[in-house]
Amino acid sequence: MTPLSSILRRALERLLPLVLLGVAVGLACWPLNLLDRAQDQLLQRLPTFGGQWTAATVLMALTPLLVMPLLLWLQAGPWRDGAGSGIPQTMAVVEDPARSDALLSPRPTLRRLVLWSLATLALFPLGREGPVVQVGAAVTQALRCRWPRLLQGLSTADAVAVAGAAGLAGGFNTPFMGVVFLAEELTGRFNAALIWPGLLVCVAAAGISNLGGQGEFALGLLQDMRPEPLQLLWAVPLGIGCGLLGGLFARLIVAATARLTPLARRRPLRTGLLLGLALAGLLLLSGGGSGGDGETLMRHLLQRPQEEQALWIQLLVRLIGPALALGASVPGGLIDPALSLGAVLGQLVTAPLGLGALGMALGMAAALAGATQLPVTSLAFVLRLAGDQQFLPGLLLAAVLGAYSGRLLLRRPVYHALAELLADQRP
Repeated sequence: MTPLSSILRRALERLLPLVLLGVAVGLACWPLNLLDRAQDQLLQRLPTFGGQWTAATVLMALTPLLVMPLLLWLQAGPWRDGAGSGIPQTMAVVEDPARSDALLSPRPTLRRLVLWSLATLALFPLGREGPVVQVGAAVTQALRCRWPRLLQGLSTADAVAVAGAAGLAGGFNTPFMGVVFLAEELTGRFNAALIWPGLLVCVAAAGISNLGGQGEFALGLLQDMRPEPLQLLWAVPLGIGCGLLGGLFARLIVAATARLTPLARRRPLRTGLLLGLALAGLLLLSGGGSGGDGETLMRHLLQRPQEEQALWIQLLVRLIGPALALGASVPGGLIDPALSLGAVLGQLVTAPLGLGALGMALGMAAALAGATQLPVTSLAFVLRLAGDQQFLPGLLLAAVLGAYSGRLLLRRPVYHALAELLADQRP
């Protein structure tokens, strides 16, 4: 065999398994993306998004009254291993690979996906990064159990981290954000030995998971050219203000999880009925604006800016609703809700000044960074939302200030705080 053919063979042996892993993760994420789009279609029937109250839409808003008790009953009993976001479980396996069979086996993964699907169709105010990250990690776990030599160049912890990041990329069509999340959160290190396989797996996962439709979170190019000095000027107050809001949001989720999850396990039906009543009330109060992950609301705010009173209502319900649902350990995520919080506050502050989409973009970056304390991940995600690099200087400053501001209200990053609660609540 010639040296060139030997080199090509070795390259193929290393690259092909990574591509195939990305394809498998993307295929696993694809049904979740379809459910997310179905949720968008349901929300468009509600008044905030152009619909109106009818007997059918009122019943739709009351769905949490039935679904929340069912979810909490399942989580307290036969499906207890399916409760929770999915990211803390994945992080626990990265830190202790011996727990992979218990946390990433098909049973808890499928149960978590069913619980998230029911919550999504019932318009719960939840994101989906938790389930998609676990899907990616669980796919790798299953493949390595079947073929132990798969990705033999990576340890179990690194393989789980790479695949979890690929799940995030597949769920949001953001390969770069997946790689940044791998380095900034899942492993805590920017390691070239993980970055390049992570890029390949994330690109393959994102490409496959969004076949047949527009990529998730493609809000379109924000046609708003603002000079850099103006961006930097507004990045300071919005970075601090929205970062504090994101930190408050994360703190509420951690506090609610510490209090509501044990209560839901002891009295699932009663707790579920009360929480379902609260979520239904928020849907009715906001005209449907409190429902869903927040993507539909952000798109709607870009197209039709709302009046100040309506924005205050949306801010309140988008702060409370996700904390109630995630606090009860309903599978989901906080990325989308945090982005929508920043978008609402950004528009509320800057709309009277005619700043257009600039306030929303800065607010989204700062709120997400404040909630997660992941400024680079937040920057990568909001750049994807904006569709261009035109807001890069302002977004960079807003994300950094947001992360520092959020840390003032929650010292421990939210995913790590939730992982600690998971460890404390183990039977």
